[in-house]
Amino acid sequence: MTKVEIKGEDFYINGKKTYSEIEGSQPKAHGLLMNARFIQGVFDDKAQPERFNRFGKEFNPDRNTDDLVKALPQWYKYGLRAFTVGFQGGGTCFTIKSQTIDNNPFGEDGRQLDLAYQQRMDKLIRAADRIGMGVIVSFFYPGQLRRIKDGRSVVNAVKTACRFLKEKGYTNVIIEVCNEMDVDKAHTIIHKEEGMAVLIDIAREESGGMLVGCSGAGGSVFKEVAEASDIVLIHGNGLSRQQLYKMIQKTREYAPGKPIVCNEDSQAIGQLKVCYNEHVSWGYYNNMTKQEPPVDWGITKGEDQFFAYRMAEGIGINIPDIPMEEQYYLQGLEKAMTYENKRWLRVASLYPESIDYVEFYKNDELLYTSYDEPFSLNFYTNWLQGEIIWEDTDSWKAKIHLINGKIIEK
Repeated sequence: MTKVEIKGEDFYINGKKTYSEIEGSQPKAHGLLMNARFIQGVFDDKAQPERFNRFGKEFNPDRNTDDLVKALPQWYKYGLRAFTVGFQGGGTCFTIKSQTIDNNPFGEDGRQLDLAYQQRMDKLIRAADRIGMGVIVSFFYPGQLRRIKDGRSVVNAVKTACRFLKEKGYTNVIIEVCNEMDVDKAHTIIHKEEGMAVLIDIAREESGGMLVGCSGAGGSVFKEVAEASDIVLIHGNGLSRQQLYKMIQKTREYAPGKPIVCNEDSQAIGQLKVCYNEHVSWGYYNNMTKQEPPVDWGITKGEDQFFAYRMAEGIGINIPDIPMEEQYYLQGLEKAMTYENKRWLRVASLYPESIDYVEFYKNDELLYTSYDEPFSLNFYTNWLQGEIIWEDTDSWKAKIHLINGKIIEK
């Protein structure tokens, strides 16, 4: 029911430039493919699945996929037109070491694809197809690459995955050969750009002509990969808005006239402004609310909700009026969001550009000051932060200093 195509730098769904069918939509948003990283949509762990019974839930791989299927219409309403899901999933950045997880559906020689993963992926792609969304299907993830034997096995795995996609006849799929190809040096054919360019060509041929690309780590773009890709996939992790702009410029030099899709950045939604201005599709990446299984795939309060609103606003979809006091939220104190007595606190905002800095207080004593979005306690980078040890007797407060001089406490 849904056919995703490209013409020049623009995306078309069923023959129409994206978002052009929405009355009152912003012309500069037409042709974009706003997306989110829902990488764990077919996740499982063959090593120790019971350790994912946490956050007040019992993990079940089929339920995990079903829950994402149910949540997709919520996201579509606010303008999401694609999401990235990975056969090898993504990293549990805050809790369990990714290398200890066995989330690899490929056989060691790359010639097999686990039937249960096939069924979950098929369910997700068809659910997206029914409502008018595309799916960026990522084959490889650095934390799982070492489970594939060698370079020839990598080629086999690309062919195996592509044949699965081709046989199903999907018309709403974009292929990402590897998530952040330059992070893991396990296989030269993946982390060297000349090898990846060849894999992109193989994927295009074996899939019957599906759109193909491959991402590098935050800030990385490779000329030969960009030239080989139909869609140039980039990641904005760890970049300032100016650095993101510079990477977009560099990408256009390497691949003029091709659509650029940032399919992973952070929960720093101020980055959206750069991408809307530069006609680049942006990908929301929240590695706490959307990458730590079991995932609540709905639009949860705080970061998820504010991203949905800002995405809609940039497209020209009406959003409700939000009183100023409700435009700021102290994230991480939700009842179930604790792991081994650890929590991750940050201030989410509908308009993070309005914030000058945030002070975090523990038991009324100043503990930490954050100056950069997403205004997290123990800030590392815009997609990663340190934890706090949680005690039920502690009290926490964020004092949000706005650029206009006003102070809001949460």
